[in-house]
Amino acid sequence: MTTHFVGDTTVLLGRSLRHITRSVDTIITTTIMPIAFMLLFVYVFGGAIDTGTHSYVNYLLPGILLITVASGISYTAFRLFLDMRGGIFERFQSMPIARSAVLWAHVLTSLVANLISLAVVVLVALLMGFRSGAGVLAWLAVAGILGLFTLALTWLAVIPGLTAKSPDGASAFAYPLIFLPFVSSAFVPTGSMPGPVRAFAEHQPVTSIVDAIRDLYAQQPVGGDIWIALGWCVGILVVAYVIAMITYRRTIS
Repeated sequence: MTTHFVGDTTVLLGRSLRHITRSVDTIITTTIMPIAFMLLFVYVFGGAIDTGTHSYVNYLLPGILLITVASGISYTAFRLFLDMRGGIFERFQSMPIARSAVLWAHVLTSLVANLISLAVVVLVALLMGFRSGAGVLAWLAVAGILGLFTLALTWLAVIPGLTAKSPDGASAFAYPLIFLPFVSSAFVPTGSMPGPVRAFAEHQPVTSIVDAIRDLYAQQPVGGDIWIALGWCVGILVVAYVIAMITYRRTIS
């Protein structure tokens, strides 16, 4: 059974990845907005923002990476919606393949595409002056957090991808996720925010994830932030996965 599932997922993953390679503009589009934000904040607002660090691009990058993921997963919902409306799922149902392999192929495609987008954003940040003395383990820890965050948001994206009534509705759910880093420690320290805004910023998932990644890059002790960040990612992933699978079964039944 496991071999059957893995084999089916691998075949369908190859199909989805071929679609990505035929539309490279998708990856380009998902990186343009985060890079534009990075350029705007570093070169226009950076001089007016006091973060207590010598390099604003170093402070800013973790938040930009999360925006990159939030921007990228909207295309997962969009592609899933197109497959639903194009009758692809009905065709797959008539074949002897594992049903969940279809969703996992989309999810893994999202993971691959987002990792490419994240690599592009980091390269641009390096050109803008980003520097980190972090070792291999710290970089792997950052990659692990971002990978888990991507999986969590991708399974979240599966839900509107299965239930939306229009292409715009499928991808529009990502807009609040893109906005969330702006009300966190991603761009400015939360201590400079008004009381209610500060309380929200300090207790939402993006702040703990951003702070953990920032500390890893700066070779600082991560403290409890990394466990809070992982807790948020795993919690969102589990809830989103369960709801997505229930929605999928109801949709194709």
